[in-house]
Amino acid sequence: MTQTDPKKAKLEYNKLQKNLRANVGRAINDYNMIEENDVVMACISGGKDSFAMLDILLSLKASAPIDFEVIAVNLDQKQPGFPEDVLPNYFESINVPYYIIDKDTYSVVKSKIPEGKTTCGLCSRLRRGTLYSFAEKIGATKIALGHHMDDIVETLFLNMFHGANLSAMPPKLRSDDQRNIVIRPLSYCREKDLIRFAEYKEYPIIPCNLCGSQENLQRQAIKGMLSGWEKEQPGRIYNIFKSIQNVSPTQLADTSLYNFSDLQIDRTGDKQEYAFEEEVVSSTSFDDVQYINVVEVN
Repeated sequence: MTQTDPKKAKLEYNKLQKNLRANVGRAINDYNMIEENDVVMACISGGKDSFAMLDILLSLKASAPIDFEVIAVNLDQKQPGFPEDVLPNYFESINVPYYIIDKDTYSVVKSKIPEGKTTCGLCSRLRRGTLYSFAEKIGATKIALGHHMDDIVETLFLNMFHGANLSAMPPKLRSDDQRNIVIRPLSYCREKDLIRFAEYKEYPIIPCNLCGSQENLQRQAIKGMLSGWEKEQPGRIYNIFKSIQNVSPTQLADTSLYNFSDLQIDRTGDKQEYAFEEEVVSSTSFDDVQYINVVEVN
C-alpha cells in the first residue's frame, strides 16, 4: 500500500479530523468557551488555522447538546492584490452566514511603520479594535480566533524575551473594557496537524502580503527555536503549554501574586520527613559551639 492509496488517505484524514475535533471540544468544555444561545463570531483571515476553526465549529454546532450560532467575519484590510471574491464564494459554498468588513488598515500601518520594521503590533491592534466594535453591532457574544497551541507557546517566549513578562494568549479572555469575550478553540491543537488538515480540505488559502513576507519577525526566530527543541525532544511544546496551565506562584518571583515579604517560620505543626535529614557534622568550628541534634529538634 502506497502513501497515495485512497483508502489509507481517507483513514488518515478521518483520524486527523477526529483528533482535531476532540481537541477543540475539550478546550471548549475546559474553559466554557461556548454557552447556550451564544452567537460566535468566527474571525476568518483566509489562513489555514481560521479555515479549520470555522470547519470544526460548524461540525460541533451540528452535534452539540446546546444551541449556538456561528457567523463568519472577515476583515478586508485592503492589502494590494487581495482576492476579494475568495472568501465570500467559500462562505456561500458551505452555507454559513458571513460579513466582510471593508477597512483600509493596510494604508494606516504602512504610513505609521517605517520600511523594514515589523508591522504585526500595530496591525493586530487595529484589527482587534475593529472586530471588537463589530461584534457588538451584530450581537456576537463570543469572538473566536484561530490561534493554536504553537502560537500560544511562541507568544509566551516572545513576551519573556522581548517584553520581560510571563504571559501568553489565554484560551479565553475578557477584553479590558469587559465588553467582549475572546475564545481560542484551537488552543489544544498543534500547528502540524492543522497544516495536514488544510491540505486534505484544500482550503482556498490567502497569504498575508502585509506581514507574511517579513523574514525578520521575532516570532519567526522563536518558531525556529521551538522547532529545534521539538526535534530534539518530541512533545516539548506540549509540555511547555501544559506548564502555563499548572502555575505555582510561590515558585516564581512576582510579589503581586504572592506575599513573599511577610513569610515567617512556623514550627508548631507536625514536622515533615526530610530526605537525608540525619547529618554528619565534621566541621572543626562546630566543636566550639553547643551540639544540636538536628534530627530531634522540636
